[in-house]
Amino acid sequence: MSDKPPSTGRDPWAALGALTPARIALGRAGASLPTRPRLDFQLAHARARTAVHASLDLAGLAARLEPLGLETLTLASAAESRAEYLQRPDRGRRLDDASRAILAGRERPAEAPEVVFVIGDGLSALAITANAAPFLEVMVPALRAAGWRIGPLAIVTQARVAIGDEIGAALGASMVVVLIGERPGLSSPDSLGLYLTAHPRPGLTDEARNCVSNVRAEGLSHAAAAHKLLYLMTEARRRGLSGVALKEEAEALADEAPRRRNFLLDG
Repeated sequence: MSDKPPSTGRDPWAALGALTPARIALGRAGASLPTRPRLDFQLAHARARTAVHASLDLAGLAARLEPLGLETLTLASAAESRAEYLQRPDRGRRLDDASRAILAGRERPAEAPEVVFVIGDGLSALAITANAAPFLEVMVPALRAAGWRIGPLAIVTQARVAIGDEIGAALGASMVVVLIGERPGLSSPDSLGLYLTAHPRPGLTDEARNCVSNVRAEGLSHAAAAHKLLYLMTEARRRGLSGVALKEEAEALADEAPRRRNFLLDG
């Protein structure tokens, strides 16, 4: 007689699987995955590839941003194609000659902007399409209410994060915030990253930046991201620095919905 308890027919991992988007306890069919998990994986992989290669709808994005009342500049990096952008990250970190001419030809305002926002397609145009306008619709009014001087809004194609340094310096801004599509994961093809850099200028490295990541419907909400970024910007202005010396210690938003329970921490 077997000592094993009788099977109840229930998957003991089902409860854990409901608490995380991670692929756990997928089961097996012989030496392979069952059909459903395999198809789900292929779909997620296809969505990630689509996010990397998708083109940004510049006209549509500009139209969505128009109600913010900010001047919009359309610029491009030195990467002339998507293939070159993926193979030569250095070219995505600097502007092309035409974009430099646009910035050089602008008349400087009497008071320099305290912050300039740069929107870059990065590695996921889908992230920009889904999140850039909704985030700025929360962020820009909050900054105006706090008396910030906001410069022109730059939309840049084939962009890497460091391209914001050149743009911020050309516009004379005290700090630059780059909104960029993050590298897609198999559960997050539309994740937006926010990168804050004080005293932007070409040649800075990533230690000079603060990052707020995973801004999307299933991750960090637009309201929570704006709250964190406003804290960082306020401290950066007060202390005159950003990056590793500046920690994000903003208190949680009181009206944020409770986060999904973490079964590892909450028991």
